[in-house]
Amino acid sequence: MKLVYFAWVRERVGKADEVVDLPAGLATVADLLRWLRGRGEEYAYAFEGDGVVRVAIDRVHAKPDASLAGATEIAFFPPMTGG
Repeated sequence: MKLVYFAWVRERVGKADEVVDLPAGLATVADLLRWLRGRGEEYAYAFEGDGVVRVAIDRVHAKPDASLAGATEIAFFPPMTGG
């Protein structure tokens, strides 16, 4: 699975992207976020606030209960503001 990090998420994690083998049992975006938080202090810092980081599955915005089944790329980015 390819994970892509944008903006301050990338800065906190310390990389723009990576390819990982997800453990069995991760079914949803929420499961993935919990797993990422446990990968080290940089991930815990990047994903510390529930609902803050936005997620896209194969370039389509996804909610925490969205399924990871069949996904090839998961992107993480901070909320966007506009003006």
